[in-house]
Amino acid sequence: MAVAKRKAPTQDNSSKYENAKVLSRSRETSRQGERRGGEGRETSSVAGRSTLRPLSCLLSAGKYALFLLFLPPFLNYASLQREAKMLKPAGEVLDIGLGQQLYMSCLGSGVPVVLFDAPAGMSSDIWIAMQKELSSMTKVCIYDRAGIGFSSRAIPNDTTGMEKVWKMFTTGRMVDDLHRLVLEAKLARPLVLVGAQLGALNARFYSHIYDSEVSDLVLIDALTEELFQEDPWLQYWNGQLVPSLQMLHLSAAMGLNRLGLITGLMQQPLTGADVTDDVVSRQKFLLCSPPHMSAAVEEHFLVNESLAQVSDIMQFKPLPSRINVTVINGNYYDELLPGTVNKVFTQAQRQLVSSIAPAARHVVVDGADRHAPHRNPLALARPIAQLVHRRQASQKSL
Repeated sequence: MAVAKRKAPTQDNSSKYENAKVLSRSRETSRQGERRGGEGRETSSVAGRSTLRPLSCLLSAGKYALFLLFLPPFLNYASLQREAKMLKPAGEVLDIGLGQQLYMSCLGSGVPVVLFDAPAGMSSDIWIAMQKELSSMTKVCIYDRAGIGFSSRAIPNDTTGMEKVWKMFTTGRMVDDLHRLVLEAKLARPLVLVGAQLGALNARFYSHIYDSEVSDLVLIDALTEELFQEDPWLQYWNGQLVPSLQMLHLSAAMGLNRLGLITGLMQQPLTGADVTDDVVSRQKFLLCSPPHMSAAVEEHFLVNESLAQVSDIMQFKPLPSRINVTVINGNYYDELLPGTVNKVFTQAQRQLVSSIAPAARHVVVDGADRHAPHRNPLALARPIAQLVHRRQASQKSL
């Protein structure tokens, strides 16, 4: 049986065979390249995702930080709008002209009218207990200075007059505002004018300028020119008090004062058995109010200019001898102040008695300190009640 012999490949078949192998290798190389390209793209994608992940986290953290930064002032502003209506005290807001509106509250009836002016940065809430105590015997009025409490801030205007002479938040401007308020409220004069600390400076200035409208001048823990010549007091006022108020103003604008009050890290300034819940709520509201805190800072910051204005008016128009002057202070030191500061403050009250008027009366209230208007209101009201009683008796005898 014959065996079939394989035919040797021809040259054409050999070329086709070689071309097939080359094509096969080319396809394999292409597939390997695609696999490597895919792996490269996957590696690049993973690297890109690794780079974007921390950036995304930073952006998210930034959004939350901005949210937390703007949330407290926004909530504070919304709360202030609601509380301004809820916490408004009894009384009325009077238009005194020049776009200016001041809050005033009067209780009782009769003459002489007793008018109170509060310490720097304090609203008329500080006088409420004394107002109630004295209103049984005469008419007693309290008010808020421009920008303080529920009185509007002064508006710049193009008019001429006393409001152009005195800088805002100085004694001269405050007294000009007060005089226009007295006229608008139609208060009977002469007045028993009572002022504490900065309010005492204002009362002195008012008595010099409008001397015919004042019968009795009562100065409680008065700020004096001599006091601000003493280093301990200057260091306290300019180095501690004013900077602390500036920080409170900033934190009020950021909504942090409200957080401090909520958490108990901050307390409102008026304390005492006679301080009502309404007053406490209002004081918390004012501590969170940037306009009120701004005015408080301005009154403290410009006190040297106020002192200079009082010194000038004393030289040009001395206080008439017919105005009875009473200087009142306590015999206790303020526990919040260093001993050296308390000492110079007490000395300043004695100097004021001897310098302001020859017949000035000095009353020292036992157990009281600089916080007497809200901590010891009844004890502080007694010497004022005696003044009112004597004035009423003298008017009946005429």
